[in-house]
Amino acid sequence: MSAGTGQGATSGPRVVLAGNVIADLVIEIPALPERGGDVIGTRTELTAGGGFNTLVAARRLGTESVFAGLHGTGPYGDLVREALASEDIGVVLPVRADGDTGFTVALVEAGGERTFVTSFGVDAEMTEADVAVVAERLRPGDLVQLSGYGLVMPVNGPLLARFTALLPPEIVVCLDPAPLVADIPEAVLAPVLARTDWLSANAREARLMSGLDDPRRAAAVLRERLAPGGGVLVRVDKDGCWLAAPGGRREREPNPEPVRVPGFPVRAVDSNGAGDAHVGAFLALLAQGFDPLTAARGANAAAAYAVTRRGPATAPDRSELRAFLGEDPLAVRLFGSGSRQTRSNWK
Repeated sequence: MSAGTGQGATSGPRVVLAGNVIADLVIEIPALPERGGDVIGTRTELTAGGGFNTLVAARRLGTESVFAGLHGTGPYGDLVREALASEDIGVVLPVRADGDTGFTVALVEAGGERTFVTSFGVDAEMTEADVAVVAERLRPGDLVQLSGYGLVMPVNGPLLARFTALLPPEIVVCLDPAPLVADIPEAVLAPVLARTDWLSANAREARLMSGLDDPRRAAAVLRERLAPGGGVLVRVDKDGCWLAAPGGRREREPNPEPVRVPGFPVRAVDSNGAGDAHVGAFLALLAQGFDPLTAARGANAAAAYAVTRRGPATAPDRSELRAFLGEDPLAVRLFGSGSRQTRSNWK
C-alpha cells in the first residue's frame, strides 16, 4: 500500500510516523523472576507494536495515517505489513530484503506493570535516501510523529534529528520520548525538541527530561525547550493529563499555566498501549481541527477505553468512542448532536 492511497483517505492533514513499527511478543506473568530465575507465562500474544498502536488510534478516529519507517523480510516484517494493511494504514518506504523487522518482549505482571526488552532489526538502519523519500512525500499540515525509540538508535537518531530540524513550518512535529529518553544523546534530542510543536510524555518520562516530580511543573518547564508556540502533554494515567498549551509566538506574550485535563473512571484490565492510544487520538483530533483542550480530553477518553480491553492496539473507533462517552458533553463536541448514549457498562 502506498502513502495516501488507503481506503477512506482524505486530502486533509495526516499522521505520519517517522519511526518504528515492530513486533510485540506480549507475555503475561504473575511477577518478574529474580535475577537468574524463571517464571511461567500465563498468556502469550504476538502482534504488531511500537508506533503501530499510535497509527491505529489515529486511523480509527478517521484521520489518514502513514507509516514512514523501515520494515524487513521475514516473519516479523510480514506481520507488520499485514497489520498495517488490515487497519488501512499507508506505507512510504519499500520492504528491505537484507533482514527482518525487530521485536519487543513485553512482560506484563499481574498488577498490570509492564517491562520491555527490545531487539531492533532493519528498522534501525535508515539511510539518507530513506529520509529524503519521507521528506518528499510529506504534505503541508501533516503531523509527523517521532518516538524516542527512533532517536536512541545510533544510525537513525542523527538522521531523524537532521530531518526534523529541516522540516518546513507548515509541518507539525510531535514527539513521544518513550521509556528510553534518558539514553538519547543530547546532540540528537536538543535539535528535535527545538523543532517540536507537541511533546507527549508520561509522568516518568517528563521527570527524566525535566528533573521534576510534579507533572504540572514538568509540563511548564518542558514547554520552554520546544519550538516557539509549542505545547506539552504529561500523561498521568487514570488522572488524565496535564496540558501546557501553546503560548503566543511573540517574545513578551506569556504562556498559559498548565491545566489538568480530567481522566475517565474505568476498570482497567490491560494498560499496554494506553499511552499510544492517547498520543494517536490526540494527534487525530488535532488534525481534524479541534483545539488542544478538546483533543486532550478526547485522548483521555480513548486511553480509558483502551485499558478496558486486552491487547496492545485497543484504541476505539469513532462509534466506540461515541458510545463510551455517553452523556458526556464531549460526545456532542466531537461527533455532533445525536451522540448521547449511556456509558454505564464502562464503570
